[in-house]
Amino acid sequence: MSFVPAIIMMCLIFMFSEQDGYESSRLSYEVGVKVLTVANDTLDKGWTVEHIHQLSEDLQFYIRKTAHFTEYFLLAVSVAFPLYVYGVRGLWLVFCAGSFCIAFACLDEYHQTFVGGRSPQKKDVFIDSCGVMLGVIVTRIVGWTGRMTIFKPLSNHREKAGEKGRKKNVKGISCRG
Repeated sequence: MSFVPAIIMMCLIFMFSEQDGYESSRLSYEVGVKVLTVANDTLDKGWTVEHIHQLSEDLQFYIRKTAHFTEYFLLAVSVAFPLYVYGVRGLWLVFCAGSFCIAFACLDEYHQTFVGGRSPQKKDVFIDSCGVMLGVIVTRIVGWTGRMTIFKPLSNHREKAGEKGRKKNVKGISCRG
């Protein structure tokens, strides 16, 4: 069950990649309009509706690349976190989660060769890979911080229980000997 978020992210990424070029551009444009409208309202910029639409059009490239980075960041976190909890840490975590997510990015770009108006781009795999690496690094930082702070009392309790068990085994061995 711990990998369900990763499977959901993979399905979402696949669905976004399945959109044809027109549909994908339209979605990016609409997201841009919504984000810029919120920014306008929050920052009190005084932009007109036409200006917001023009900005969304002008920022399409950045909106799309930010989406690539973000979705692979989330995929990496959803893959790396369960691995971390199960004890895969350090360079093994970077290698396992990173390799899996980057391989998925390559597969996803290949998938786009079969979608009208879309094409695979090495630049997108690079951007995806940057999102993956940041996601794995953030997972490592959060995991380590949690182990050293929030969950430290639990690990101390386990260590003490383990020491008691080892002492009993040592006594058992010496009694038999």
